[in-house]
Amino acid sequence: MKKTRLTYALLFLSVLLAEVLIALFVRDAFVRPYVGDMLVTLLICCFARIFFPTGVKLLPVYVFIFASAVEVGQYFDIVKLLGLENNTFLSVMLGRTFSLADIFCYAIGCLAFFGTELCIRRSLKNT
Repeated sequence: MKKTRLTYALLFLSVLLAEVLIALFVRDAFVRPYVGDMLVTLLICCFARIFFPTGVKLLPVYVFIFASAVEVGQYFDIVKLLGLENNTFLSVMLGRTFSLADIFCYAIGCLAFFGTELCIRRSLKNT
């Protein structure tokens, strides 16, 4: 169990570093908007697995539903509805622009996590 948590913690830190580097240094029309959105669901899944390494079999599905709900909130401009448009941090975290492409990226990220989990389980089983 400790090895599983450590594996997910290291993966979480790696993806977090990638996300920070993308946010700070990448100014393009593909990596930042699409790869960043794909990685955010992977990041959330890895973070959750640190605390729940087993028992939540459909974790990527739940993360996808959560990410999609946030995106739908952007469609309805939830930031403005909640009166948070002057809060820069929450405005950035919740987002203000709806995109179906983002939902597609979230799905790819969750599918990537399913694959990553299979690889991690196999490698931990063999050690």
